[in-house]
Amino acid sequence: MQRPSPERTLQRLEWTVIRRLDGLLKGDYRTLFQGFGLDLADLQEYQFADDVRRIDWNVTARMQETYVRHYLEDRELTAWFLLDVSPSVDFGTVRVSKRDLLSDFVGVLARLLTRHGNRVGAILYDGAAVHVIPAAGGRLQVLRLLDELQRLPHPERTPPTDLSVPLEVAGRSIRRRSLVFVVSDFISTPGWPKPLALLGRRHEVLAVRLCDPREIELPEIGPVFFQDAETGEQLYLDTHDRGFRRRFLEAVGRRQRELEEGFRAGGVDALELSTEGDLVREILRFAALRKKRRATPSSAARPAAVARSAAGPPPAAEDPDKQREEGV
Repeated sequence: MQRPSPERTLQRLEWTVIRRLDGLLKGDYRTLFQGFGLDLADLQEYQFADDVRRIDWNVTARMQETYVRHYLEDRELTAWFLLDVSPSVDFGTVRVSKRDLLSDFVGVLARLLTRHGNRVGAILYDGAAVHVIPAAGGRLQVLRLLDELQRLPHPERTPPTDLSVPLEVAGRSIRRRSLVFVVSDFISTPGWPKPLALLGRRHEVLAVRLCDPREIELPEIGPVFFQDAETGEQLYLDTHDRGFRRRFLEAVGRRQRELEEGFRAGGVDALELSTEGDLVREILRFAALRKKRRATPSSAARPAAVARSAAGPPPAAEDPDKQREEGV
């Protein structure tokens, strides 16, 4: 099936997503985007995840409490999209694939940023190579990002995704303090939380996790072949098997905890986007979460927040056969 042109894709997003956001956010995009200015606005007590480079040591010495400087925001900022376009994001079982969801998210956020005079760039990682699109402004830059995402080849076989590779590239190549969106399904080899934390020390980093309901809840469809989208490895499994379904749910819960620990270690906010969810609703939920965090002072350490979609896994996974017997 032929994909629509970048212009048609952007027009669809402007009509179906951006116009709705304009009405619901009422133009207040500061809950999503904070600039980095030089004019002092206020002094506040230090909170977990504040930039330690903004500590005012003179005030701290006088007050015997740690205070940080908060500055008036610049109207102009630079945003980068660090995009995982490895084969695993081609998966999707509802209306769209995770790759389609990634493209829509990039189109919406890039357009919101560029129409307010900001610049956007991208770092694309397909599991084997990294491609950098320099930051620029304007509608043409948004069209270029969408075009690059559509034209990107889909390799049949790649090594297992290693997210630390693009994170390290971003740490070396993004010089000016920026807003960085890390968009991925986070199906990766271990080791990415450390470079994520290093990137977050210099930039404001937001993790955007792509997911599909069938990665969380497995339907009972009997014996079936599963194939790894990256390595091509195949497994023959019986989805009716109680033991397998129990281990699957345990693995889902374990992976969710590992992801939350990774985001917490990196000190970043995280947004979950599901292929069955509504993009406008999830962006609004994330905006409300960030606004609440900035408005609520706390002297205690606070973990990185995660805005979950409706498809998020339950806190404690139970045996589906037991649930069925109990009438759940």
